Amino acid sequence: MSDLANREFSAPGRGRGLKDALNNRYLLKLLVDKEIQVRYRGSVLGIVWSYIKPAVQFLVFYLALGIFLGLEKGLHNYSVYLFSGIIVINFFSECFSNGARAFVVNGALIKKIYLPRQLFSLSTIWVGIIHFLPQILVLIVACLFVGWTPDLKQIAAIIVGILLIMLFGLAAGMIFGVANVFFRDSENLVDMFLMMATWLSPVMYSWTMVAREVKFPYIEQIYMSNPLSVAVELFHYAFWQPTLSPEQQLGLLNEGNWHMFPHLLTVWVPIAFAVSLVLLLIGNFFFRKFEGNFAQEL
Repeated sequence: MSDLANREFSAPGRGRGLKDALNNRYLLKLLVDKEIQVRYRGSVLGIVWSYIKPAVQFLVFYLALGIFLGLEKGLHNYSVYLFSGIIVINFFSECFSNGARAFVVNGALIKKIYLPRQLFSLSTIWVGIIHFLPQILVLIVACLFVGWTPDLKQIAAIIVGILLIMLFGLAAGMIFGVANVFFRDSENLVDMFLMMATWLSPVMYSWTMVAREVKFPYIEQIYMSNPLSVAVELFHYAFWQPTLSPEQQLGLLNEGNWHMFPHLLTVWVPIAFAVSLVLLLIGNFFFRKFEGNFAQEL
Protein backbone atom coordinates (compact mmCIF):
# COMPACT_ATOMS: atom_id res chain seq x y z
CA MET A 1 0.00 0.00 0.00
CA SER A 2 2.87 2.35 0.83
CA ASP A 3 4.41 1.70 -2.60
CA LEU A 4 1.16 2.67 -4.27
CA ALA A 5 0.91 5.84 -2.23
CA ASN A 6 4.45 6.90 -3.15
CA ARG A 7 4.13 6.10 -6.84
CA GLU A 8 4.09 9.02 -9.26
CA PHE A 9 1.05 9.16 -11.48
CA SER A 10 0.92 10.84 -14.88
CA ALA A 11 -1.97 13.04 -15.92
CA PRO A 12 -4.56 11.13 -17.98
CA GLY A 13 -4.23 11.57 -21.70
CA ARG A 14 -0.56 12.58 -21.48
CA GLY A 15 2.51 10.60 -22.41
CA ARG A 16 6.25 11.12 -22.70
CA GLY A 17 6.16 12.74 -26.11
CA LEU A 18 8.53 11.43 -28.77
CA LYS A 19 9.92 8.76 -26.43
CA ASP A 20 6.58 6.97 -26.37
CA ALA A 21 6.19 7.32 -30.12
CA LEU A 22 9.62 5.86 -30.88
CA ASN A 23 8.96 2.92 -28.58
CA ASN A 24 5.80 1.95 -30.46
CA ARG A 25 7.16 1.18 -33.91
CA TYR A 26 4.47 -1.44 -34.60
CA LEU A 27 1.72 1.14 -34.07
CA LEU A 28 3.68 3.54 -36.28
CA LYS A 29 3.70 0.96 -39.07
CA LEU A 30 -0.06 0.46 -38.73
CA LEU A 31 -0.67 4.22 -38.95
CA VAL A 32 1.52 4.54 -42.04
CA ASP A 33 -0.34 1.65 -43.71
CA LYS A 34 -3.65 3.29 -42.80
CA GLU A 35 -2.61 6.64 -44.27
CA ILE A 36 -1.55 5.06 -47.56
CA GLN A 37 -4.71 2.95 -47.84
CA VAL A 38 -7.01 5.87 -47.04
CA ARG A 39 -5.25 8.21 -49.45
CA TYR A 40 -5.48 5.86 -52.43
CA ARG A 41 -8.83 4.23 -51.67
CA GLY A 42 -10.82 4.27 -54.89
CA SER A 43 -7.86 5.64 -56.85
CA VAL A 44 -7.07 4.13 -60.25
CA LEU A 45 -3.45 5.28 -60.47
CA GLY A 46 -2.56 4.98 -56.78
CA ILE A 47 1.05 5.82 -55.97
CA VAL A 48 1.68 6.68 -59.63
CA TRP A 49 0.45 10.14 -58.62
CA SER A 50 3.84 10.49 -56.89
CA TYR A 51 5.32 10.66 -60.40
CA ILE A 52 2.58 12.68 -62.09
CA LYS A 53 2.46 15.64 -59.68
CA PRO A 54 6.21 16.52 -59.78
CA ALA A 55 6.28 15.90 -63.54
CA VAL A 56 3.49 18.42 -64.12
CA GLN A 57 5.14 20.92 -61.73
CA PHE A 58 8.43 20.53 -63.53
CA LEU A 59 6.91 21.06 -66.98
CA VAL A 60 5.00 24.18 -65.89
CA PHE A 61 7.96 25.80 -64.13
CA TYR A 62 10.42 24.78 -66.82
CA LEU A 63 8.31 26.29 -69.58
CA ALA A 64 7.40 29.44 -67.64
CA LEU A 65 10.79 30.17 -66.09
CA GLY A 66 13.33 28.20 -68.06
CA ILE A 67 12.01 28.87 -71.57
CA PHE A 68 9.83 31.99 -71.42
CA LEU A 69 11.87 33.94 -68.86
CA GLY A 70 15.21 32.58 -70.07
CA LEU A 71 16.59 31.18 -66.81
CA GLU A 72 17.77 28.13 -68.72
CA LYS A 73 20.34 30.32 -70.49
CA GLY A 74 21.85 31.49 -67.21
CA LEU A 75 22.10 28.08 -65.52
CA HIS A 76 23.65 25.05 -67.18
CA ASN A 77 21.48 21.91 -66.96
CA TYR A 78 18.63 24.02 -65.63
CA SER A 79 16.25 21.06 -65.82
CA VAL A 80 18.31 19.14 -63.23
CA TYR A 81 18.66 22.27 -61.09
CA LEU A 82 14.90 22.82 -61.17
CA PHE A 83 13.75 19.25 -60.55
CA SER A 84 16.19 18.65 -57.69
CA GLY A 85 14.69 21.67 -55.92
CA ILE A 86 11.09 20.71 -56.71
CA ILE A 87 11.34 17.30 -55.06
CA VAL A 88 12.77 18.90 -51.91
CA ILE A 89 9.82 21.29 -51.74
CA ASN A 90 7.37 18.44 -52.40
CA PHE A 91 8.89 16.33 -49.64
CA PHE A 92 8.75 19.19 -47.15
CA SER A 93 5.21 20.12 -48.23
CA GLU A 94 4.07 16.53 -47.68
CA CYS A 95 5.60 16.38 -44.19
CA PHE A 96 4.50 19.86 -43.15
CA SER A 97 0.94 19.93 -44.46
CA ASN A 98 0.07 16.39 -43.33
CA GLY A 99 1.74 16.97 -39.97
CA ALA A 100 -0.28 20.13 -39.42
CA ARG A 101 -3.51 18.19 -40.01
CA ALA A 102 -2.46 14.94 -38.32
CA PHE A 103 -4.21 15.41 -34.97
CA VAL A 104 -7.43 16.79 -36.45
CA VAL A 105 -7.66 14.09 -39.14
CA ASN A 106 -7.14 11.39 -36.50
CA GLY A 107 -9.53 13.04 -34.04
CA ALA A 108 -11.78 9.98 -33.90
CA LEU A 109 -8.92 7.81 -32.67
CA ILE A 110 -7.76 10.42 -30.17
CA LYS A 111 -11.24 10.68 -28.64
CA LYS A 112 -11.80 6.92 -28.38
CA ILE A 113 -8.52 5.43 -27.16
CA TYR A 114 -5.19 6.55 -25.81
CA LEU A 115 -2.05 5.97 -27.81
CA PRO A 116 1.12 8.04 -28.11
CA ARG A 117 -0.22 10.92 -30.16
CA GLN A 118 3.09 11.98 -31.64
CA LEU A 119 2.86 8.76 -33.62
CA PHE A 120 0.52 10.72 -35.89
CA SER A 121 3.26 13.29 -36.54
CA LEU A 122 5.91 10.64 -37.15
CA SER A 123 3.64 8.69 -39.48
CA THR A 124 3.34 11.72 -41.78
CA ILE A 125 7.14 11.75 -42.18
CA TRP A 126 7.21 8.10 -43.25
CA VAL A 127 4.30 8.64 -45.63
CA GLY A 128 6.26 11.55 -47.07
CA ILE A 129 9.29 9.30 -47.58
CA ILE A 130 7.16 6.74 -49.43
CA HIS A 131 6.08 9.43 -51.90
CA PHE A 132 9.55 10.98 -52.05
CA LEU A 133 11.44 7.83 -53.08
CA PRO A 134 9.90 7.53 -56.57
CA GLN A 135 10.73 11.18 -57.27
CA ILE A 136 14.36 10.89 -56.23
CA LEU A 137 14.74 7.73 -58.33
CA VAL A 138 13.49 9.64 -61.38
CA LEU A 139 15.98 12.43 -60.59
CA ILE A 140 18.87 9.98 -60.31
CA VAL A 141 18.02 8.38 -63.66
CA ALA A 142 17.78 11.79 -65.32
CA CYS A 143 21.11 12.88 -63.83
CA LEU A 144 22.82 9.72 -65.08
CA PHE A 145 21.74 10.59 -68.62
CA VAL A 146 23.49 13.97 -68.42
CA GLY A 147 26.73 12.69 -66.92
CA TRP A 148 26.14 12.64 -63.17
CA THR A 149 29.41 11.69 -61.42
CA PRO A 150 29.07 12.45 -57.69
CA ASP A 151 31.80 11.90 -55.12
CA LEU A 152 31.30 10.51 -51.62
CA LYS A 153 30.81 13.97 -50.12
CA GLN A 154 28.00 14.71 -52.54
CA ILE A 155 26.32 11.37 -51.86
CA ALA A 156 26.55 12.15 -48.14
CA ALA A 157 24.94 15.53 -48.88
CA ILE A 158 21.86 13.70 -50.22
CA ILE A 159 21.46 11.80 -46.96
CA VAL A 160 22.05 14.93 -44.88
CA GLY A 161 19.51 16.85 -46.97
CA ILE A 162 16.85 14.18 -46.50
CA LEU A 163 17.43 14.07 -42.73
CA LEU A 164 17.25 17.87 -42.58
CA ILE A 165 13.92 17.96 -44.42
CA MET A 166 12.53 15.23 -42.15
CA LEU A 167 13.57 17.09 -38.99
CA PHE A 168 12.37 20.49 -40.21
CA GLY A 169 9.10 19.04 -41.54
CA LEU A 170 8.45 17.18 -38.28
CA ALA A 171 9.11 20.31 -36.22
CA ALA A 172 6.95 22.61 -38.34
CA GLY A 173 4.18 20.02 -38.63
CA MET A 174 4.10 19.45 -34.88
CA ILE A 175 3.88 23.16 -34.04
CA PHE A 176 1.04 23.79 -36.49
CA GLY A 177 -0.56 20.44 -35.68
CA VAL A 178 -1.01 21.53 -32.05
CA ALA A 179 -2.22 24.96 -33.14
CA ASN A 180 -4.69 23.41 -35.57
CA VAL A 181 -6.42 21.50 -32.76
CA PHE A 182 -7.42 24.79 -31.16
CA PHE A 183 -7.48 27.15 -34.16
CA ARG A 184 -8.61 25.71 -37.50
CA ASP A 185 -7.29 28.84 -39.26
CA SER A 186 -3.87 27.27 -38.91
CA GLU A 187 -4.57 25.14 -42.00
CA ASN A 188 -4.88 28.29 -44.10
CA LEU A 189 -1.59 29.55 -42.71
CA VAL A 190 0.07 26.27 -43.67
CA ASP A 191 -1.11 26.58 -47.28
CA MET A 192 0.13 30.16 -47.40
CA PHE A 193 3.54 29.26 -45.94
CA LEU A 194 3.97 26.41 -48.43
CA MET A 195 3.30 28.78 -51.31
CA MET A 196 5.86 31.21 -49.89
CA ALA A 197 8.38 28.40 -49.32
CA THR A 198 8.32 27.50 -53.01
CA TRP A 199 9.26 31.01 -54.06
CA LEU A 200 11.48 32.00 -51.12
CA SER A 201 13.80 29.01 -51.59
CA PRO A 202 16.36 28.69 -54.43
CA VAL A 203 14.28 26.19 -56.36
CA MET A 204 13.61 28.00 -59.62
CA TYR A 205 16.38 30.59 -59.49
CA SER A 206 19.93 30.85 -58.22
CA TRP A 207 20.11 32.03 -54.63
CA THR A 208 22.82 34.52 -55.64
CA MET A 209 20.08 36.49 -57.43
CA VAL A 210 18.75 37.36 -53.97
CA ALA A 211 22.03 39.05 -53.01
CA ARG A 212 22.10 40.96 -56.30
CA GLU A 213 18.49 42.09 -56.38
CA VAL A 214 17.63 42.60 -52.69
CA LYS A 215 19.61 45.44 -51.15
CA PHE A 216 19.20 44.57 -47.50
CA PRO A 217 21.93 44.11 -44.84
CA TYR A 218 22.85 40.46 -44.22
CA ILE A 219 20.21 39.25 -46.68
CA GLU A 220 22.39 36.27 -47.68
CA GLN A 221 22.81 35.16 -44.08
CA ILE A 222 19.09 35.55 -43.37
CA TYR A 223 18.17 33.70 -46.56
CA MET A 224 20.53 30.80 -45.91
CA SER A 225 19.41 30.48 -42.27
CA ASN A 226 16.22 28.96 -43.61
CA PRO A 227 16.67 25.15 -43.31
CA LEU A 228 14.67 24.67 -46.50
CA SER A 229 17.11 26.83 -48.48
CA VAL A 230 20.00 24.78 -47.13
CA ALA A 231 18.25 21.51 -48.02
CA VAL A 232 17.64 22.72 -51.58
CA GLU A 233 21.27 23.78 -51.92
CA LEU A 234 22.41 20.39 -50.62
CA PHE A 235 20.46 18.72 -53.42
CA HIS A 236 21.88 21.19 -55.96
CA TYR A 237 25.35 20.41 -54.65
CA ALA A 238 24.72 16.67 -54.83
CA PHE A 239 22.77 16.38 -58.09
CA TRP A 240 23.30 19.50 -60.18
CA GLN A 241 26.96 20.34 -59.62
CA PRO A 242 28.29 16.87 -60.68
CA THR A 243 26.46 17.20 -64.02
CA LEU A 244 28.53 20.27 -64.96
CA SER A 245 31.79 20.05 -66.84
CA PRO A 246 34.97 21.30 -65.14
CA GLU A 247 34.93 24.34 -67.46
CA GLN A 248 31.34 25.17 -66.46
CA GLN A 249 32.14 24.80 -62.78
CA LEU A 250 35.18 27.03 -63.14
CA GLY A 251 33.13 29.62 -65.03
CA LEU A 252 30.54 29.76 -62.28
CA LEU A 253 33.26 29.99 -59.65
CA ASN A 254 34.91 32.89 -61.48
CA GLU A 255 31.57 34.68 -61.66
CA GLY A 256 31.29 34.49 -57.88
CA ASN A 257 28.15 32.37 -57.93
CA TRP A 258 29.53 29.76 -55.55
CA HIS A 259 31.36 31.84 -53.00
CA MET A 260 29.27 30.30 -50.17
CA PHE A 261 29.38 26.70 -51.38
CA PRO A 262 32.60 25.97 -49.46
CA HIS A 263 30.70 26.83 -46.27
CA LEU A 264 27.56 24.86 -47.12
CA LEU A 265 28.52 21.69 -45.23
CA THR A 266 30.65 23.28 -42.51
CA VAL A 267 28.56 26.33 -41.58
CA TRP A 268 25.05 26.37 -43.02
CA VAL A 269 24.15 22.71 -42.50
CA PRO A 270 24.92 22.87 -38.74
CA ILE A 271 22.96 26.14 -38.50
CA ALA A 272 20.00 24.58 -40.33
CA PHE A 273 19.99 21.54 -38.05
CA ALA A 274 20.25 23.80 -34.98
CA VAL A 275 17.26 25.87 -36.14
CA SER A 276 15.24 22.72 -36.89
CA LEU A 277 16.13 21.17 -33.53
CA VAL A 278 15.07 24.32 -31.66
CA LEU A 279 11.76 24.31 -33.53
CA LEU A 280 11.31 20.61 -32.70
CA LEU A 281 11.89 21.31 -29.00
CA ILE A 282 9.36 24.14 -29.17
CA GLY A 283 6.86 21.87 -30.91
CA ASN A 284 7.42 19.11 -28.36
CA PHE A 285 6.97 21.62 -25.52
CA PHE A 286 3.61 22.83 -26.85
CA PHE A 287 2.55 19.25 -27.54
CA ARG A 288 3.33 18.12 -23.99
CA LYS A 289 1.61 21.20 -22.58
CA PHE A 290 -1.66 20.91 -24.52
CA GLU A 291 -2.09 17.25 -25.48
CA GLY A 292 -4.23 16.60 -22.40
CA ASN A 293 -6.92 18.84 -23.96
CA PHE A 294 -6.84 17.28 -27.44
CA ALA A 295 -9.80 14.93 -26.92
CA GLN A 296 -11.92 17.70 -25.45
CA GLU A 297 -11.15 20.17 -28.27
CA LEU A 298 -11.61 17.59 -31.04
